Amino acid sequence: MTPSPSAAAPAPLTRTAWLICIIASIGFAFDIYELLMLPLIIKPAIASLSAPLVEQLVAGGMDRAKAAAMWSPGGEAYVQWARTLFFVPAIAGGIFGLLGGYLTDLLGRRRVLTFSILLYAFAAFAAGYATSLEQLLFYRCLVFIGVCVEFVAAVAWLAEIFTHPAQREKVLGYTQAFSSFGGLLVAGANILAARWAADLPAINGGHEAWRYTLISGVFPALPLILIRPFLPESPIWQRKRETGTLKRPSVAALFAPELRKTTILTTIVFASSYGIAFGAIQQLPQIIGAQRIGTPAEAGHAAVRAEAKEKGRAAMEAAKAAKKPEPVAQREMRQAAGNASDQMVAGVTVWQEIGGLAGRFALAMLAVAVISRRNLLRVFQLPALLFVPLFFWWMSGQLADAGSLTWIKVGIFVAGFLTVAQFSFWGNYIPLVFPVHLRGTGESFAANIGGRVLGTAAAWITLTLSASEKPDPARMAIVGACVAGAYVLIGALLTQFLPEPKEESEEGAR
Repeated sequence: MTPSPSAAAPAPLTRTAWLICIIASIGFAFDIYELLMLPLIIKPAIASLSAPLVEQLVAGGMDRAKAAAMWSPGGEAYVQWARTLFFVPAIAGGIFGLLGGYLTDLLGRRRVLTFSILLYAFAAFAAGYATSLEQLLFYRCLVFIGVCVEFVAAVAWLAEIFTHPAQREKVLGYTQAFSSFGGLLVAGANILAARWAADLPAINGGHEAWRYTLISGVFPALPLILIRPFLPESPIWQRKRETGTLKRPSVAALFAPELRKTTILTTIVFASSYGIAFGAIQQLPQIIGAQRIGTPAEAGHAAVRAEAKEKGRAAMEAAKAAKKPEPVAQREMRQAAGNASDQMVAGVTVWQEIGGLAGRFALAMLAVAVISRRNLLRVFQLPALLFVPLFFWWMSGQLADAGSLTWIKVGIFVAGFLTVAQFSFWGNYIPLVFPVHLRGTGESFAANIGGRVLGTAAAWITLTLSASEKPDPARMAIVGACVAGAYVLIGALLTQFLPEPKEESEEGAR
């Protein structure tokens, strides 16, 4: 839905409106910053936190090579925990995010936004000090809950502050485009953490890049915590509450006859967009940087492997020159090698985020030009149906060729462009198809049950089907191609049934 040519021009943005846009952009960037940490740190985090478990197995009589294989990428224990770290936080975020959407409609947009930011800022910092996989899982659940609630409240807040249709489309499109800056920032933070880890204060007796990357998540939250509580509440929600016309939100109301089709379709098609990302794209760090415990780094890609082994060897020689005990020298070698591998992988991930950023800005520009919302989604969805599965299938045969790294960067740029743009589409579309008193609840159901639970389940499927006795990055790439292809095919088939938003008054209330 776009305004007619005769629609009155929107009022110029005030200083407060610009501040709202800036803070919303930072918030969206921070959301993605937090969510995209896991694909970058999951491999080294599991390697580090499972090391005591490997020693326990060896002490219990298990062969060391067998124990190490269990916790290597593709091994039984590794797959179990990788699936858990991807999927359990998503379930927690989906369930509590749905509750957060309800509270957004009940208590107001601004109040829920503030508490959600405080929650995941604390959890992001605490996760860096986790001493076990269980602790890491707990803090990642809190992060997901905060992010899932924040996204829904922020979209409803912006949609109701900027009521002119064309202006609202631009504000929602361009502020969400900054989400991809969050992806770039977290990739950059991981690169810097890997490069400077040895010079940073030790955490739990080591200098592991993944810990510093997790802790860095607290810094972007600081301006949000300081400024957002003082910004205005949604005027539409506030007015309805003060006049007693605000209806009580209800999840059951989403399945009333007039909204049932909208709720079901937005949930499933939203899930398909997330399924492309988590089924394939977010597995890229594991595909090109597969690493075994107990070795400097057996990377899936030759360039990553060579770089990591060289860093590991240098760390071992430095430790021996300093006359450190052999176990300490071995640990420092593994950390240095792992940090080098992380740095190389993050360098490839940057191209995915640059592609996603370009896709979000393209969506923002097209949102005010394409009348049909279904056609707007198809601009990105149909090319993704062909390109993403084919790219990952092709990549499965190129992992041993160091010369293919450039083309992998190009391919992941295009995949990010086509996939991430779809995330911005939902932020523009969903506020237009649910009434004010159900806007937060409806957005939350589609985004959290659809995207965070059903969509993120693609990671669980890919990790399960690609499990093998030894790390097999090529198999993971092929499975990712199939899983992503299945998700996007379902979405493409159902998009034709998505309801087009109805024309609305400038107040945006129905």
